[in-house]
Amino acid sequence: MTPERATREERNRLLAADFRRGRRPALARAISMVEGGRPGVADLLQELLLVRPRARRIGITGPPGAGKSSLAAHLATRLRGRGEEVAIVAVDPTSPFTGGALLGDRIRMNDLATDPGIFIRSMATRGSLGGLAATTREVIDLLDAFGFPNIMIETVGVGQTQLEIQAAADTTAVVLVPESGDGIQAMKAGLMEIADVFVVNKSDRVGADRLVREIGQALLLKAGLASHEAPAHHGVDLSRVAPADTPDPPLQPPAPRWEIPVLKASAGRNEGIDEFLEQLLAHHRYLTDSGLLEARREQRARARIRDVVERRLRHRARRAMETDPRFADWASDVGAGRETAYGVADRIVRAIFNRVPMPKGEPNNVDD
Repeated sequence: MTPERATREERNRLLAADFRRGRRPALARAISMVEGGRPGVADLLQELLLVRPRARRIGITGPPGAGKSSLAAHLATRLRGRGEEVAIVAVDPTSPFTGGALLGDRIRMNDLATDPGIFIRSMATRGSLGGLAATTREVIDLLDAFGFPNIMIETVGVGQTQLEIQAAADTTAVVLVPESGDGIQAMKAGLMEIADVFVVNKSDRVGADRLVREIGQALLLKAGLASHEAPAHHGVDLSRVAPADTPDPPLQPPAPRWEIPVLKASAGRNEGIDEFLEQLLAHHRYLTDSGLLEARREQRARARIRDVVERRLRHRARRAMETDPRFADWASDVGAGRETAYGVADRIVRAIFNRVPMPKGEPNNVDD
């Protein structure tokens, strides 16, 4: 073992000890190591994350300007009023020109910064797509392991396909505003398919009631009912159609089902927040009682394993291409039409999997 690696392992042990004692600076340092992909961070995570998930993970997503930060701040205040601690992960966009990020969500939550029961971490996307930063999931896992009972994840302003929040949260709230446009058209977008709770914020504006009705109607259409009284598709309610000789099914208790609420709120006027929080907590109780919470956690674990494997393979592929002296010739062959990218890719993949294991002392970071 090299002296540098020994020193790193000793620092990780001290950091892990402070982390388990509940010291906030240790949590902040661990998060910084994860975000920076520093050497030894995978070993640190291996030590810190061997605990059962316990936190409520609440995702708050929606288009830019919907008021996600303000709603999250109000929710955190309500939870603190109940005596519960809250961690907030706020993701802000990174400029494609300068690489910088304003981290404006942190500014909007400035009033919460002095509360010792609230921990706020702003993260820049750094080019990552999907509404979250590349290491957001690791940060959420750290906050859970640290012992926060509530973790709120506010995504960057998203559109129709930035849906990573669904894989990171147990409960996803989609926040819209009257200016979001036609509700039924929006339901066709992926963003509207992931909601466990809908919130129409800035409900004092013109068009809020109309948007609530359109979302409610779209949810009925999605469930196969144009309305509670009317048949669904072109006048035919297929849910009621069955062959005449079909035997009656055995009597069974109906499976529990979550009816997605469509709420109105106004973060600026501090209205509708209590009902919003109650619906979020009710959904978590529903997941727990129905057994779906464990199913979602297992699904999240599968996705996390795939994510880490794919990241490590991408990292090794990049390193192989950067260090293989034949790569320039292969690229020239592809450009000249003497070879295809598929043939070159096969050679690179074979080279990666035929390599000996990574020697000790080589950096082992999150992306490795």
